Amino acid sequence: MTCSEFLKELTDYLDDALDTRTRAELEEHLAWCHNCYVICDTTKKTIEIYRDSTLYELPDDLRTRLRSAIMNKCSQKKVGSQDV
Repeated sequence: MTCSEFLKELTDYLDDALDTRTRAELEEHLAWCHNCYVICDTTKKTIEIYRDSTLYELPDDLRTRLRSAIMNKCSQKKVGSQDV
């Protein structure tokens, strides 16, 4: 198995949606290919962090200030782009 072939199967590997033979080939590749191991491990951990994350509500005053700052910045860019 090549690294390209491994990367094509990575999603199914992480979703546990592979047949036994293909899974064994991928795991054999991971055993000796450090680069693919790092990609697989990092992707797996990123997915775990994302799934475990919770949404945080911003306090109203912070939300209002943030929205104002974003709108102000967008307005400045719009005006600046018209001058070009």
